[in-house]
Amino acid sequence: MTLRTICLHGPESTGKSTMSTRLAAHFGSPVITEFGRTYCERYGIDLTMSDLVMIAHTQDLSVRAAVAAGRWPVIVDTDALMSAVWADMMFGRRDPWFARWENTADLYLLFNIDLPWVEDGTRMFGTAEARRRFFDLSREELDRRGVPWVMVRGEGEARYANALAAIEIARAA
Repeated sequence: MTLRTICLHGPESTGKSTMSTRLAAHFGSPVITEFGRTYCERYGIDLTMSDLVMIAHTQDLSVRAAVAAGRWPVIVDTDALMSAVWADMMFGRRDPWFARWENTADLYLLFNIDLPWVEDGTRMFGTAEARRRFFDLSREELDRRGVPWVMVRGEGEARYANALAAIEIARAA
C-alpha cells in the first residue's frame, strides 16, 4: 500500500508531537505539525467552535500542500478528525463542516493513554476520567469514519518501534 499520509491521532499528552518529528526524520519526509497547538500558544485555550473549524481547515490546507509536493509519507500531527473529537469534548457537538471533510489519511496511528499526563499550558483534559473519555471518542471517530488505524502503545523506544512496525505492516498490505 502506498502511504501518502500517516496521521497521529489521540488525546493530549500521548506523545504524538514527539513521535511525528521522529517518524518524519526516519522516512526523510515532511511533518505537518499540530496547528491547534500553535494557535492555542498564541491565542489561548478559550476556543470556540469557529476556532476549531479554522484550526482543522488550516491544518488540512498544509497537508494538501505537502502531499502535492510528492515527498511521502507526509507525517501529520493530528487532522480534522481530531479537531472534531475536540469539539465533542469541549462542546458535546460539532460543526457540520466536520461531517463534510473527507481528506482522511491513508493510515492513522491511535496513541494510547498509557503515558503520564504532562501539563504544558495548552492541555485541558488531564483527569483519568477525561483522558479515558477523550481516548474512547478518538477511537470511535476512527471506527465511525472507517479509516485504517493501528493502536500505538508503550514508552520511549518501544512506542517508537511499535509505530514503525505498524507503518511497515500497512505498507506491506
